[in-house]
Amino acid sequence: MSSGDTAEPGGRAAVPPLVTPWVLARVRGPSMTPTVRSGDRLLVRRAGPGRRVADGDVVLARFPARPGLLVVKRVRRAVPGGYWVEGDNPFVTDDSRAFGPAVVVGRVVARLWPRPGRLPRPQG
Repeated sequence: MSSGDTAEPGGRAAVPPLVTPWVLARVRGPSMTPTVRSGDRLLVRRAGPGRRVADGDVVLARFPARPGLLVVKRVRRAVPGGYWVEGDNPFVTDDSRAFGPAVVVGRVVARLWPRPGRLPRPQG
């Protein structure tokens, strides 16, 4: 699977969930730089009922307006219809600023490659 700014396990008409509980996502694009870079491999846990998503979490999300687009973004806040998500790179706006609220389908647990470890929390 590819992710990051975009990822692919194909989309359906509705916002589809992740198929398995754990997913390996490969980042593609600069929208989460410097936290996550193109080429990074991320371990993602499927989001679902009872799984907490907090402001500041890095997540895999889909936009109802573009259900085939799977993105890695940071949760800014809960809003009606889902979550407001944005990339860490302010110069790339393929996020809620362009597509509105997102549905979180998974939470990034760790970066597996090339710099293994947990992702840093946002500054400030």
